[in-house]
Amino acid sequence: MRGLERGLHDFDGTMTWSLFLHPMQWRLVDIWPYLFGFAGVVLVIASYWMQSILRLRGFAILANIFGMIYGFFAPSPVSAVQHVLSLPLNVMRLREMKQLMARLGRASSGDLSMEWLRPFMRRRECRTGEVIFRKGDEADCVFVVVSGAFRLMETGIGIAVGHMVGEMGLLSDDHLRTQGLECVEPGELLVATYVEIQELFFQNPEFGFYFLKLVSRRFLQNITRLEAELAKRPPAGE
Repeated sequence: MRGLERGLHDFDGTMTWSLFLHPMQWRLVDIWPYLFGFAGVVLVIASYWMQSILRLRGFAILANIFGMIYGFFAPSPVSAVQHVLSLPLNVMRLREMKQLMARLGRASSGDLSMEWLRPFMRRRECRTGEVIFRKGDEADCVFVVVSGAFRLMETGIGIAVGHMVGEMGLLSDDHLRTQGLECVEPGELLVATYVEIQELFFQNPEFGFYFLKLVSRRFLQNITRLEAELAKRPPAGE
């Protein structure tokens, strides 16, 4: 501390290279704003190593605060303006990222309402016994069950209200239906084309996460069905 308290008495508020290279000549009362400036630089460099976007934003916010202190008290108007403008942007991006993480958490837990899809989809009334599509049909749209009862024809799996169906055709190379869908009880479907679904996938990360989860669940259902069918077959050689 004594080394910081002694030094040049003619310091004019500007950190020169000569003074920077002789830290024993620093006086704390003169150079304290620069300490915040250096700390801000260290935080910016450290943020480059952050793999987590939340930590990166956190470090950037701290760097903005330290940079503002340096800019106002050094003084350095350019630095002050830069960090005053950057701080609210970093805070806004951090808030958006936390909201997105919360939404993805709800999606991963299955607590995801499909109500917000209604404005992007068209209604279709269905009657009992109506075949919505058959296995091998060309697939160009997906459906969300609003009411009634529907089931996959080949596996007999029921599709609950609020669930999506028909998404597997979007992922197949030939874009053909892998199973048929029929109406068991009168109800209503929401319909969206694959082009509209692709736009939603890229525009809404919450929907993209839900879509990936839905496809994974469908694959697991198919694997479980195949395992059950294989278990019913007699062992080879009998």
